[in-house]
Amino acid sequence: MENQLVFATNNEHKTKEVSAILSPKYKVLNLKDIGCDVDIPETGNTFAENATLKSSYVVSHFKMDCFADDSGLEVDALNNEPGIYSARYSGQRGDEANMHYLLQKMEGENNRNARFKTVISLIKNGANYLFEGVIFGKLVTEPRGQNGFGYDPIFVPDGYDITFAEMDSAEKNRISHRAIAMQKLIAFLQEA
Repeated sequence: MENQLVFATNNEHKTKEVSAILSPKYKVLNLKDIGCDVDIPETGNTFAENATLKSSYVVSHFKMDCFADDSGLEVDALNNEPGIYSARYSGQRGDEANMHYLLQKMEGENNRNARFKTVISLIKNGANYLFEGVIFGKLVTEPRGQNGFGYDPIFVPDGYDITFAEMDSAEKNRISHRAIAMQKLIAFLQEA
C-alpha cells in the first residue's frame, strides 16, 4: 500500500507537479482532498516560517503527516522582492497582475538577476524537517511561453535560453526550485 502524505496547498498546478515527482511511492493529497477549506494564514517573515505554519495547521487539525512549501521569486535589483509576497505582489492574487507589476517595477533595470526559492516543511511523526531548493536565473522583459504558472513566463534559469513557461513540464519538474527541494524531501523520506 502506498503511503499518504498531505501537501498543504489548494494549488492544482503545484499538486500535479509534486504528485508527478513523488509517485508511485507516495499518494499526495491536497487540502481539498482532506476537506480542509481554510485559507491557512501565512503570517511568517520567511519562506520557512510560512511553510511550517501551513504544515503545522494540517497536523494539528487533521492528524495526518503533512508537508507544505512556501515559494517565491527574489529579484536582486528589488532587494529580494517580491519574496514571501510573490503570490500577492501587486496587492491581489493573480499571476498576470503580479507578473506585469513586477515587469513595471523592473523597467529600465539592467540587473535582471533573480532566483526562485522553495522551502518545504515536513512534519512527520511530530518532528519538523526543512528542505530548501533554489534556482538562479534572469528575468526577461516580456512574458514568453504558455506552460507553468506565476512568474514562469519571465524567468530564464541559468544555462538555458528559454523561460520556465517555454519548457515542457517534465523538464521544469526536473530542474525547478521545487524539484530541488522535493528531491531533498524524497531522499529523506526514502531513508526514513
